[in-house]
Amino acid sequence: MNMRKSFLLACACLAMAACSNPSKMVSMADSVGTEVVCETGNGTPSDVLEAVAGKISATYTMKFPANYFLSESFLNVTPVLVYDGGEVVGPVLTLQGDKIMDNYNAISYRKGGEISRNVTFNYKPGMEKARLELRAVAYDGKRSRQYKFPVAYKLADGTNCTYMLVKTNGTPSFESDEYQKIILEQKESQILYNINQSNVRNNQLRTEQMKEFEQFLKEAKNDGRKTIVSNDIIAYASPDGSMNLNSKLSEERAKSAETAFVKVISKKAAVKDIPLNVSQISEDWEGFQELVQASDIEDKDLILRVLSMYSDPAVREREIKNMSAVFKTLADKVLPALRRARFVANVEYKNWTDEELTQIINNNIGQLDEEALLYGATLFDKDDAKAEIYKAAAKKYNSSRAYNNLAALCLKAGKTEEAEGYLAKMEDKSDSYYNNMAVAAMQEGNFDAATEYLAKTGDMAEAKENMGALLILKGDYKSAASLLEGAGSYNEALINVLNGNLSKASALLGNGGCACKSYLKAIIAARQGNNTKAKELLEIAEKEEKYAKRAANDIEFAKL
Repeated sequence: MNMRKSFLLACACLAMAACSNPSKMVSMADSVGTEVVCETGNGTPSDVLEAVAGKISATYTMKFPANYFLSESFLNVTPVLVYDGGEVVGPVLTLQGDKIMDNYNAISYRKGGEISRNVTFNYKPGMEKARLELRAVAYDGKRSRQYKFPVAYKLADGTNCTYMLVKTNGTPSFESDEYQKIILEQKESQILYNINQSNVRNNQLRTEQMKEFEQFLKEAKNDGRKTIVSNDIIAYASPDGSMNLNSKLSEERAKSAETAFVKVISKKAAVKDIPLNVSQISEDWEGFQELVQASDIEDKDLILRVLSMYSDPAVREREIKNMSAVFKTLADKVLPALRRARFVANVEYKNWTDEELTQIINNNIGQLDEEALLYGATLFDKDDAKAEIYKAAAKKYNSSRAYNNLAALCLKAGKTEEAEGYLAKMEDKSDSYYNNMAVAAMQEGNFDAATEYLAKTGDMAEAKENMGALLILKGDYKSAASLLEGAGSYNEALINVLNGNLSKASALLGNGGCACKSYLKAIIAARQGNNTKAKELLEIAEKEEKYAKRAANDIEFAKL
């Protein structure tokens, strides 16, 4: 009997030892479930790893069934990213059985359980063909023995690196010119009236000022580049006396001025066929203020203060008349000049045509002013020709806009150092200056400096495009899409691919043609399941070696 009890006790001890041996966990490894959710730039969960802003992140979950995790054991789980060139080990997750008294996460033997952890790796070249796996090692309660799981848990294959197709050569900006194809000119003369009178005195039509006005009209009439659009007559009354009197007086002066203009000025200058606009202003407070401001009247600040304090004409007149000494000075020096009618000629001058400008640039560029040079450069197709014209403007006028545009041409051609030399010569630091400094920084790979420069620009389209490209690099796809909206650029197509808007991206790319667009359109076709089209587009893209090398490792084409 005693021998039987001893035998049963020994069997029980052996059974307990077997149950506490972590090798059992290793043998049951297949019963452990694993899941992975890979982080993406657009926030949509994926089972494919994706590089975002130079990082590869995923959340893995391990599910342990009941009666699996031994109560007196440990389990170390190590996420590892295996790729061409090596492997990167993530932080170790240590789990413990429910009878272990350490501070690791405990898993119940009877009920089982699950645990999730996030892991992030820095992207390295070669990780396009990466494999994320979990390697597990079990230990007994005293950590005296270890039991390696013979096979790792594979979570994900391949890394999507499509965001790296972003173009970071930047979009330079050109300064505009202020060249006017039509220049508006005005010539003015006036006649003066005696106080409370509306008749035009003959001497007022024979002044030197009036003769110059007549001569201007004659010359404009005979100048093939000038067109007299209209003539204006504006009659006034000075702001003394009642409003009723001044209204009637200004109206009568408008009539007499019109009669004098038609009978004398129009006849001499032969401009009867030109539209004549006649108007009147009852009390010329605006002219009054201008004359007082320009005068040396002792109390002019007091007068101007009265004008600012009161808007009612009657109150203004009363307050000024109350200053009797001041009013006498005004009556002698200011008011007579406001009893008038103004004659104004409105003329349009036709500047050089595009053809004329082109000819002048080719034959006598030195006669052009800054605006004509800046505009003239836009009439030429070749950048070399544009550059020569901008150089002429920069040399003759030290034109900051010309230096900026020379820098923009260099940036287009990838001549970053030469562009920076031109930008350094700009005295006026405009929005275009900061945008082009950002483009230069982008071309040099200094994206932090580029971001700082772009922060100093205003609401300009080129700066938005450039910031949109930088935000793609930073993984902020939502903001990038907002800034690139409407640009019609390759990067706008790319951000729509990254955000899953494939139809819009395809429309933006059009018929493709170049290798970069063909490659992106191949990605769109592959995502839409059109493998035949994807292969056709890849054949075009792979004519460039860099796209051929990329396609060989691109997870986008894994199903082809």
